[in-house]
Amino acid sequence: MTDNLQKKIKTVEEEIKKVIFGKDEVIDNVLMTMIAGGHIMLEDIPGVGKTTLALALSKTLSLDYKRMQFTPDAMPGDVTGFMMFNKNTGVFEYKEGAVMCNLFLADELNRTSPKTQSALLEVMEEGSVTVDGVTHPLPSPFFVIATQNPLGSAGTQKLPESQLDRFMVKLTMGYPDEKSESVMLKNESRDKSTLTSLERIMNLDEIKQMQTEAVQTHVEDTLYDYISALVKTSRESEWLRSGVSPRGAKAILRTARARAYMQGRDYLVPEDVLYVLPLVSCHRVTLSAKAKAAGKKEEEIIDEIAGLVNMPS
Repeated sequence: MTDNLQKKIKTVEEEIKKVIFGKDEVIDNVLMTMIAGGHIMLEDIPGVGKTTLALALSKTLSLDYKRMQFTPDAMPGDVTGFMMFNKNTGVFEYKEGAVMCNLFLADELNRTSPKTQSALLEVMEEGSVTVDGVTHPLPSPFFVIATQNPLGSAGTQKLPESQLDRFMVKLTMGYPDEKSESVMLKNESRDKSTLTSLERIMNLDEIKQMQTEAVQTHVEDTLYDYISALVKTSRESEWLRSGVSPRGAKAILRTARARAYMQGRDYLVPEDVLYVLPLVSCHRVTLSAKAKAAGKKEEEIIDEIAGLVNMPS
């Protein structure tokens, strides 16, 4: 990363911290995932700042931003767009859906129907929208931040495992600590004005340049073997019914490269892999009946798997 981009990414973080208090690691992880070119799942209770975070990102990174509230009556066409007859021209014209933007906030994704969920997740995978056989490319770059309420909340529908796999990382913001919440309350009266006054720090070309440079981060062969060993161990674990998928293995590599890049390095180290492993893996694995009976959590099992595989020197 050039010194100029290094300074800009730090400035972006500082700008976002003006409206998101006490969540420095979450901000870093979101930016890391965007540099890796991935989509983000934020699972948390309402009111912890998920929407504010997305708005702050769109402002500081100069991203065209749209938000859609996913409700049970939301239709796939609301997401992808639809064809409408123009009586003046006598032809059907494509009307853009909500995803035609750089940053799309899919709010409470697990409250809508599986059909509408699938429409969004297909767009995320393909990077384009196809309506009536005509393909419309999405703007570049394109990111999705989807939020979902914890399972068990009224009206929620669990996303299938194959669809969760489309999200590069799954993050939780959580409650702010006492000191951060006190600062937030002191600034409550000017929150909206602060958000609208955030400066634009980067442009789209700079974001794409960072994505290109991050992919070029050097990786030793031993680290490819290390990632392969980690995912293989997850697939063989007695605590998991299904382990990390090949798509998940690629996501570990891409996010680890992005983390190294954000650290100002042009090479990968094992600690990069260990850092991103739980963020990328926990939502991709499925607990076995034995793990559920023992009260095991995904984070705990992934941590155990990391301890079973020898780290390259």
